[in-house]
Amino acid sequence: MFKLFRLLTIEYVVLRYGLEDLLLGNVRTRWLAWLVKFSLFWRPLRGTRGERLRLALQALGPIFVKFGQVLSTRRDLLPPDIADELALLQDRVAPFPYLQARQVLQSAYGADPECVFRSFEPDPVASASVAQVHFAELADGTPVAVKVLRPGIAAIIRHDLALLDAAALLVEKLFADGRRLRPREVVDEFRKTLADELDLMREASNASLLRRNFEGSALLRVPEVYFDFCRETVLVMERIHGIPISQVENLKAAGVDIPRLARHGVEIFFTQVFRDGFFHADMHPGNIFVGVAGTDHGKYLAVDFGICGTLSEVDKHYLAINFLAAFRRDYRRFAEAHIESGWVPADTRVEELEAAVRSCCEPYFDKPLKDISFGHLLLRLFNMSRRFNVEIQPQLVLLQKTLLQIEGLGRQLDPDLDLWKTGKPYLERWMNEQLGWRSLIKHLKLEAPQWGSLLPQLPRLIHTRLQRDPQPSPALLVRQEKLARTRNRLLLAVVLLLALLSGLQAWQVLR
Repeated sequence: MFKLFRLLTIEYVVLRYGLEDLLLGNVRTRWLAWLVKFSLFWRPLRGTRGERLRLALQALGPIFVKFGQVLSTRRDLLPPDIADELALLQDRVAPFPYLQARQVLQSAYGADPECVFRSFEPDPVASASVAQVHFAELADGTPVAVKVLRPGIAAIIRHDLALLDAAALLVEKLFADGRRLRPREVVDEFRKTLADELDLMREASNASLLRRNFEGSALLRVPEVYFDFCRETVLVMERIHGIPISQVENLKAAGVDIPRLARHGVEIFFTQVFRDGFFHADMHPGNIFVGVAGTDHGKYLAVDFGICGTLSEVDKHYLAINFLAAFRRDYRRFAEAHIESGWVPADTRVEELEAAVRSCCEPYFDKPLKDISFGHLLLRLFNMSRRFNVEIQPQLVLLQKTLLQIEGLGRQLDPDLDLWKTGKPYLERWMNEQLGWRSLIKHLKLEAPQWGSLLPQLPRLIHTRLQRDPQPSPALLVRQEKLARTRNRLLLAVVLLLALLSGLQAWQVLR
């Protein structure tokens, strides 16, 4: 019954805001759009189609708002006017009453909040689609921020995702680009993102990992998580003190070096993505503060870790090659990396892809950030992707969203920032560490314990294998003798390497 009511609500909102052209614009269903428009000729419509879509998503509630935010990063799927409008969506959600928050806390702790906290402020300081935040103090007087999950949000998300699944299936079946754009996989990624946000223990672990990755960093500080007080529906972490990054004039008045802050933002992004393969994927201005006191002066202070992205070693490798090739204007390597990674069909001609990428990227070099529109650049790249049947990678959607947010922050802080010159040295250094002798030593150290257990077993394993073989022919004996000599040389080389590593480790300890 709820699903039927929700579906009727969605239909009403679609008709109210005149979105039938967007949903029924396919050749197969265009006649139905004309019929709807004719029957509702009296309906007053105001604003562009992008504005009406944004207002409709806001009317449908927080889950559709959040999906619109994710969708705004998929400029391969949307016309530019709609993508630009969806990028304006914000999580401005009315807070729920303190009485409901108190019930969530009682259920989580099995006790009244007064037994857990010395004080608890009933008015929330922030409210979003799935939770809201209150300030409080622990029993020992430690000031904390308490995030409380919105009651009943799980059921709403479950029903709305079912409807989004149905919509994605229609897009895949009705539109020519539907299968290549993989809308159902996009919805699946959105489902995983929401599942992560609904489990505040997962957010706590995300915050803890990010804090550990940047322990002692001069660029970013992540608040400490108090796991003893965290539950699936409650998150308790250190209260931070800073100025929202969007308040640039206040930051200048506090003595923060704004151009330096902008450069540090780019370095933090690349560090998270390429060094750690784990990144904060919701870096809008509301989640980023800047410290202005003590050792935090000029540091980024991050909050809200419900949405974090991860990348595999393969993804990191090919992304780094692509970024570095673009920074160096090596478009041929850029094209080769796309083919090697399987992101474009194997029979794609490298020369054609190279020329297409050059035409997209070349106009944007040697320009400050204020003269570059990443949205426009991504649109041109996505238009090119249609021609070459580039497979959209759902696991990179969050990364693309984060990159656009970094662009927005950069524009606010320092419009003259040269993103290419700022990012290129970091990527070159990272690639040298991944592919140079340091990387070899690091991987040898990781594998050395396993080699230590396998090496003593090799003679027995080889002897057992030889015993299983029938009487060898003379030619086979000659080959086995050659193999034995090669094997002995390899064993000697491995032993020498292990000895070298042991010596290096001993030297580091003694040093």
